This record gives sequence, C-alpha cells and structure tokens, in this order.
Amino acid sequence: MGIRLVAVVGAQTVIQLVQDRRETRRAAGRPARRGRFMDRLPPAVELERLAYRLNVVAFPLWTFAVIAGAIWAQAAWGRYWNWDPKEVWSFVVWVVYAGYLHARATRGWDGRRAAYLALAGYACVLFNFGVVNIAFVGLHSYAGIG
Repeated sequence: MGIRLVAVVGAQTVIQLVQDRRETRRAAGRPARRGRFMDRLPPAVELERLAYRLNVVAFPLWTFAVIAGAIWAQAAWGRYWNWDPKEVWSFVVWVVYAGYLHARATRGWDGRRAAYLALAGYACVLFNFGVVNIAFVGLHSYAGIG
C-alpha cells in the first residue's frame, strides 16, 4: 500500500468525520462552524464510499508488499519470517485493514464506525513508519545507530 495512497485515504477519512459532524449539527438545528470549503465537498456518505473504494485498491498492494518482503527475507536471511518489529507491525497493519474491509463489506459497518477503524489502520501505518523504524531495534530499524 503506497504510503501516499494511505495518507490520502487517512486525510479523506478525517474530512469525512468533520463533514459528518457538520451534517449532524445542521440536522439538530445548530449552525455548522466556519468552513465554506467543507460546504463545497460531497456529503459524508459519499466521502465514506470513496474511502472504502480506495482502501479496497490499497489493501492488495499492502498484501503484495508483505508477501514480497517475506520472499525477499528468505533470499536475504534464509527465513521468511523473523518476528522483526517491522515485520510484525506490517502484519498488524494488514490485520487492521482486513478487519476494516471485512466489517465494511460483510457486517454493514459504515459511517463513523468504519471511519474510526480506517483511522486505526492509518495510525498503525504511521506507527510502523515513524516509531518502529526509529525506536525498535531490529533488522529494519535505525535504532541503536549512532
């Protein structure tokens, strides 16, 4: 899953939640806070549908990356899986997004519940790329260098 695609979906999910909150406030008779920009965007339901479609495209890319990484690890280190923190967190990301897609497709999750699960997946991606590389010692990290 290209990090750029994941970032776009994460940002779009945040915008979806903001739009949903604005729509809820308006339905309750309260004025929506500032944001002419948000008035020009589609309704939250359409933003959520688009986020789901983009996640459906991104998930096979992430799956391919995890599998290709395992094949490369076999060639480089003589084993497919080493329980390295980067490998584990890549799998955690895969599981969270698989859970999101499963909940969205078969359990009827949509709206806020699905958006929060998608944001949990994005948070795992950020943790994987930001924290695991720096703070955890392993074959894929920069921790301990210096």
